[in-house]
Amino acid sequence: MTSEVQVEVAMPIYFSDSAANKVKGLIAEEENPNMKLRVYVTGGGCSGFSYGFTFAETANEDDTKIENAGVTLLVDPMSLQYLVGGTVDYTNGLEGSRFFVNNPNATATCGCGSSFSM
Repeated sequence: MTSEVQVEVAMPIYFSDSAANKVKGLIAEEENPNMKLRVYVTGGGCSGFSYGFTFAETANEDDTKIENAGVTLLVDPMSLQYLVGGTVDYTNGLEGSRFFVNNPNATATCGCGSSFSM
């Protein structure tokens, strides 16, 4: 007899319902079911590192893929190390609408929330 063991693995980064639903809406507007949201970290910004977002139609072989609401978030391995435990979210407020990262690893952030230090 064989038995199956199911193990739940925690996601290294969370993709909020709000962000996933916004991407889903953009996919519908663009009529492009292959569109995926990519989050990345680069050096620079007023706090040392900056978050960036772009859309991609294909994933790289070494990307981490996180799905929510039928859409995919992509993270490259270099960026993932700075984002572990964080959440990619979306807001539509007084400052406008934008994707952002809530990163518990950041020791300082700038006023706009686009850059951080560790």
